[in-house]
Amino acid sequence: MTSFLRSDRSRPVAVWLFIVAAMVFAMVVVGGATRLTGSGLSITQWKPIMGALPPMSDQAWRESFELYKKIPQYQLVNPDMTLEGFKGIFWWEWAHRLLGRTVGAAFALPFVVFLIRRDIPRRLIWRCAAMLGLGGLQGLVGWWMVSSGLSERVSVAPERLMVHLGLALTLFVLLIWTGLDAWSGSPRAEERSPWRGWSLAFLGAVFFQCLLGALVAGNDAGLVYNDWPLMNGHVFPADYAGHGLWATLAHSQAAVQLHHRLMAYALFVAGLAVAFAARRDRPLAAGAKAVALAVGIVVTLQASLGIWTLMARVPITLGVLHQAGAAVLLATATVFAWRVRRP
Repeated sequence: MTSFLRSDRSRPVAVWLFIVAAMVFAMVVVGGATRLTGSGLSITQWKPIMGALPPMSDQAWRESFELYKKIPQYQLVNPDMTLEGFKGIFWWEWAHRLLGRTVGAAFALPFVVFLIRRDIPRRLIWRCAAMLGLGGLQGLVGWWMVSSGLSERVSVAPERLMVHLGLALTLFVLLIWTGLDAWSGSPRAEERSPWRGWSLAFLGAVFFQCLLGALVAGNDAGLVYNDWPLMNGHVFPADYAGHGLWATLAHSQAAVQLHHRLMAYALFVAGLAVAFAARRDRPLAAGAKAVALAVGIVVTLQASLGIWTLMARVPITLGVLHQAGAAVLLATATVFAWRVRRP
């Protein structure tokens, strides 16, 4: 009879969700490396099934290279690229897509098994189903992003890159939060403290900063204004405005970098405030205080890394580390927002 009862928590389900979250983290890191190496447009076709296999012969490699030669990135940026050079960027994009397929399988197959075994807590089933749908949507959005760079641009549209990264990070947050719920079960009583709202506001601000970072990346805005704290010796960049509001917000290198800087300052101050205020809040649980301290440490490291990355003109290693640091900060903020709800 007990095999037909659904428990309010499941440690195996939690472990599964945490593993998938780690894989999504790897996707974000590999995606950053793919962008920084200029590899994202090397595969010009979307083949969800057959595309899982790389070119298997010299002829297949030459055919893939010829397809790449037809897009503006090759013609305007890489006209001297050889077949061997093409293979170098191809493997980054192929690895990114293969990892995406692997993440999908790692979520979908255990999800079905856990459903059949009735291991998933009832209150979490709809959330897991929603995450499965988000994963499928992410594949479509990924191709939508890539397609923007195949005809009239030499790179993907920054706003589409922002949507692609935003969906990945949304899935990342949901996986962590749902995994924590599956591990601990329903709270006996939720903590009714002011931290509930503040922690969600901080989490939302970190997420928004990640989106601003995507616009910086999509516009290669880290390659300009590489002094700090000023911007080419000025507080406010002279070429801030674009041709219209959207052109300024999404496509002006000066504007997107300034917005990213200003939000970073705000997050740095807020992160330290969270750490110090939580430490002085006696009613707050010790576990929540520990996570708040982690928030302060991670936000400090991420801000320092961001300045270093900018002033070094975004070398690949630092660029990847900075993107990974953003995901770590988002994960830490997620755990804090979840933890303050537990007495």
